[in-house]
Amino acid sequence: MQLGPVGRVDPSVDYANLPVTTEDITVPTRHGDVAARVHRPADAVPSAPVYVNFHGGGYVFRHPEQDDPLCRYLAVHAGVVVVNVDYDVAPQVRFPVPVEEAYDAVVWAADPARPWDGTRLCVGGQSAGGGLAAAVARLSLERGGPAIALQVLHYPPLDLVTPGDQKHAAGRSIISVPMTQIFDTVYVPRAADRRDRLASPAWGSNAEGIEGIAPALVITCELDRLHDEGVRYAEALEAAGALREHVDLAGQDHGYNGLRADVVVVDRAYAVIAGWVREAV
Repeated sequence: MQLGPVGRVDPSVDYANLPVTTEDITVPTRHGDVAARVHRPADAVPSAPVYVNFHGGGYVFRHPEQDDPLCRYLAVHAGVVVVNVDYDVAPQVRFPVPVEEAYDAVVWAADPARPWDGTRLCVGGQSAGGGLAAAVARLSLERGGPAIALQVLHYPPLDLVTPGDQKHAAGRSIISVPMTQIFDTVYVPRAADRRDRLASPAWGSNAEGIEGIAPALVITCELDRLHDEGVRYAEALEAAGALREHVDLAGQDHGYNGLRADVVVVDRAYAVIAGWVREAV
């Protein structure tokens, strides 16, 4: 599957003409350096806040460039430096390595030595990247930092325990039952490990004790097979006083901002994300 064609983004929502500069860097983690692409608004100053992004791909695909459009959009419309982290994927590495790499990248980004203001820091991700962002926020809560101003969970997988055939999809979701079986098993081979709060924050009682966690924006898609677990976690975040907004995109499926995207829907969703990021930082 990794050798298959790279997923593409519809040209109508690639935001390629936005005034940003990019730089490819490496980020140190306990598992070695990982690549990252830094997106800066054209008028960025050293005191600009930072947004650490984790790409999607079911914890299996490694195409961080698919998130570049959102990264460009946030750089310009939220006024942040965006670090799009190319964490390692399964089966080459498995849980919890990507979580640890993601957390280490956020610790690195928060360091005062960086050329941005790490005290004003957000994390976020699409799909699997949203699952990593949720795990990073949980670790930051448990370890006392770094401080996260906002976590953006964009149609994330948050329950790797419940089998895909037991997850309701309101339509013919792009996330098929076999796909959930492949991705979940490849990323977390041992069934017992899928119960871990960092792999499945919305399963069972895993969302208990999250009071004080970073404020969250949760975006779910009505037709997505992962919809209900996103809703459950949004409800848990609200109960903990940490939910800023839950946006449920009617008539949309997982990856709605990819090929054949509705530019109006994508623009509105991205504007919501940028608005909350601006307010948070």
